[in-house]
This record gives sequence, C-alpha cells and structure tokens, in this order.
Amino acid sequence: MPLIALQPDSLIGKTPEMLRDDLKQAQIKAMKAGDKERLAAVRLILAKVKDRDIEQRTAAKPMEDDALVIDTLQKMAKQRRESIQMYEQGGREELAAIERGELAVIEEFLPRQMDEAETKAAIEAIKAELGASGIKDMGRVMAELKARHATVLDMGKASGWVKDSLA
Repeated sequence: MPLIALQPDSLIGKTPEMLRDDLKQAQIKAMKAGDKERLAAVRLILAKVKDRDIEQRTAAKPMEDDALVIDTLQKMAKQRRESIQMYEQGGREELAAIERGELAVIEEFLPRQMDEAETKAAIEAIKAELGASGIKDMGRVMAELKARHATVLDMGKASGWVKDSLA
C-alpha cells in the first residue's frame, strides 16, 4: 500500500522530512521572536525525536520518519494531558499552565485526529472486513486499526470503542 494512502489530509503532498523541517523552522522562528516558552517546547520536541532516532538504530523494524515523529508527538501529548490532570488535582495550577502551554505547541504539529464518529466507522469497517464478531477478535481488530490509522487516532480511546463494539 502506498504511503500517501496512510497519511492524513494535512500531510498529503509533503515529503517525509516535512514534519522535522516544520519543527526546525518553528525553532528558528521562536528564537528570532524571543518566545522563550515556545522555544523551550519546540526544543523539547526535537530532543524527544532525536532520542527516538537513536532508539531506532537498534530496532528490528524501524519506523518511517513521519510515523516516528507523529508517534513521539502523540506520546508527548498524552503525557502532558496526564500531567495537567495530576497538577490540577494537586492544586498546582501554575505547573498545569506550563504543561498546557507545551501541549498547545505539541498539538500544532500533530495531524488532525479522527473524531469519535470517524473512528467508530473505521472500527465497523475493519470488523466487517475481518469478520470479527466477539471479544476474542479484539486483538486482530486493534492491530489492523493501528496499522491503518495509528497516526490520526488516540489508540487508548479506540480500544474502549472496539471493546464496546465487539461486546
């Protein structure tokens, strides 16, 4: 299957290094503008991507460049959301505000995520295609869903919807 078919609308027509280039350009713009918070967030993203690049050197099955960057961004966004929730519960609003700022910068570089209706439609299509009927088929459905839509989908939420659909 061609790469273009797996990419969300916001990535169609871009070369594989476009996300990295966008990040580097954002870093330069933030430096020139003197926006210290944004610069720190972009540098943090670039550092995480670099860490993932190093991990990929020894990986048995290396990821494509865009998929690696998007996966890294999704994990960072999830961590920020969890941190915000914990800081708010602990009454540390100033730390939650810092995390919200980082999350906003991270989300700028993520492709548009599938909404609930689109996700459920994709789940039903995969279910029909695989002939999945019960909870025992959840692993197969999740694997196919991840293979097709991992870059534009919150797999945590999707897991619950797949389980509900197969129950």
